[in-house]
Amino acid sequence: MRVLVTGGAGFIGSNFVHHLLETTDHHVVTLDSLTYAGTTENLSEVLDHDRHRFVEGDIRDEELVDELVEECDVIVNFAAESHVDRSIQDAEPFVSTNVDGTRTLLDAALEHDLDSFVQISTDEVYGTIESGSVTEEAPLDPRNPYSATKASADLLALSYHTTHDLPVIVTRSSNNYGPRQHREKLIPKFITRAAAGETLPVYGDGSNVREWLYVEDNCRAIMTVLKKGLAGQIYNIGSGTELTNIKVTKQIIAMIGKSEDQIEFVKDRPGHDQRYSLDTTKLRSLGWEPKENFDDGLEKTINHYINKNNT
Repeated sequence: MRVLVTGGAGFIGSNFVHHLLETTDHHVVTLDSLTYAGTTENLSEVLDHDRHRFVEGDIRDEELVDELVEECDVIVNFAAESHVDRSIQDAEPFVSTNVDGTRTLLDAALEHDLDSFVQISTDEVYGTIESGSVTEEAPLDPRNPYSATKASADLLALSYHTTHDLPVIVTRSSNNYGPRQHREKLIPKFITRAAAGETLPVYGDGSNVREWLYVEDNCRAIMTVLKKGLAGQIYNIGSGTELTNIKVTKQIIAMIGKSEDQIEFVKDRPGHDQRYSLDTTKLRSLGWEPKENFDDGLEKTINHYINKNNT
């Protein structure tokens, strides 16, 4: 099988490229525009792999996308602007990349009759939930420009299945963590700042709850959906491990051996969702379950960033 991985030099995308090359005999084409969040350093071990080809380019480039899609059987679309704070400051690149970029890929997939199109999404499209866990049938309630554009892309992709019978599958995962994540995100940001003796800016009182999923578990889930998932369906991907931001912060500090005096509570961001929680019954029925517990995953992640700083 020939797989086009868009956004494959970013965090989850690059981990997925590694996963494909290590666990399958598939040929992989990685497309990434190498904005601030994507770097070939994330692919350094596989850039010269005999089953891998890297292409620098934008998913909004219709001619380039058409050329690459013609060579492939499957698209897995990770490409997205994904930082909430940046979307609050300027929504335009989020609308352009996340919505129109997805449309460009969908049109090319339709033109070349692809076997599968997997749209990678997020639990943030459901909005905040006070109790319980959301299923795939829950109404969408995005509360910031980033999640609104991801919800838009989801609906657009699913409409291509309904209208054109394009074999689209949408995955919505909880907060990922692990190696190769950009240091603007909470866990790598706080690991590197804590190790350097800097302050750790925690929004509000730190009580916001997130469900933390080790990135390799997400990669395995996406592969499960590729093999066993049904076209036109949505699959939630979550670990069941729900932790407040302040608890995660304190655990990072303790594991690195630093001081809680480094914590600095700052003004909360606008529209900050209080809690996310996913019901993953549908995905688990396909035989998937998470393998990495949070303590072990966080230790691996800390070691990755600390070792990287020391090389």
